[in-house]
Amino acid sequence: MNLLEQQLHYPMGEALPDAGGSMELAPGVRWVRMALPFALDHINLWLLRDEIDGRAGWTVVDCCVDRPSARAQWEQVFATQLQGLPVLRVIVTHMHPDHAGLAHWLCERWAAPLWMSATDYNGARLASVMKTGFGGARAAAFFALHGLTDPAAVEQIRSHANPYSDLVPDVPGQYRRMKDGDVVRIGSHGWRCISGYGHAPEHIALHCDALKLLISGDMILPRISTNVSVYEVEPESDVLRDFLASIDKFGSLAQDTLTLPSHGKPFIGLHRRIEQLHEHHGERLAEVLRACGQAPRCAMDVLPVMFRRQLDLQQIPFALGEAIAHLHLLWHQGKLERARGADGIWRFSATS
Repeated sequence: MNLLEQQLHYPMGEALPDAGGSMELAPGVRWVRMALPFALDHINLWLLRDEIDGRAGWTVVDCCVDRPSARAQWEQVFATQLQGLPVLRVIVTHMHPDHAGLAHWLCERWAAPLWMSATDYNGARLASVMKTGFGGARAAAFFALHGLTDPAAVEQIRSHANPYSDLVPDVPGQYRRMKDGDVVRIGSHGWRCISGYGHAPEHIALHCDALKLLISGDMILPRISTNVSVYEVEPESDVLRDFLASIDKFGSLAQDTLTLPSHGKPFIGLHRRIEQLHEHHGERLAEVLRACGQAPRCAMDVLPVMFRRQLDLQQIPFALGEAIAHLHLLWHQGKLERARGADGIWRFSATS
């Protein structure tokens, strides 16, 4: 446990759900944990006891990537954790593969509807069939504008044209739209939708005041800071500003709210975690501004400033996208100006 985590409270201690099992966190609320084939090696999924049109069952929140091992683990959950009841609804907090990958299979398997924000639903539909900013020649060219010249890294991005569709091969053809402020009735409780931006196009978290629970998705994580990146599909975006404004929306929730994150363990200490995230990004922004005050810097130049560990080829695109996000916030604030050099690379320098 790092120093920041020590400022949070983990009511479940070190306990984790068994593979293919679940753990009850509150009446009718169960925690499922599945492995991921990434450095971020797991995702938390949630089962909510439900009743729709007089039919008893469960709502599933988030799905895992589409892999045979994940399907097999879900089958174990169905056989042992649902009390013989069906899945009635599938909610996806946002479009990223670890959340949306198996939505098509779950919805078809149970003849259950998909609930999701419109922006992320349409983004997922597009990304599953087209080459987007997640990889391919245009993504490689965009990162080259920000200083990525390493041939191996450039080729990896260029050659992997659509990594999204590898993990999300299909998206249900219909969905029910979720919007900020909507209250979704799940069982005997209302869950309020809270939209978030910066990490995904239109992330939806769910808050139940009666149970003092927040399903935070990726907007609030206890151990790591959520990736907030600029991609070639929206090359001049100010996503970090959007993210920081979004997490402040959770500040009105009760101090004793149990936060259920997509990665890490359920925790109490939401307000302190919001402060920590602001402090973290504030420190990175100050370091980037200081570096750009010394000499014009491109995003690749500020990677060692923001990330003290060695980055592998898989991590570089995410880290570079995040570096651009920090540069863009300062640029949109007027604290940095940018110029494109003769080599075609954007460099940022502090304004006088």
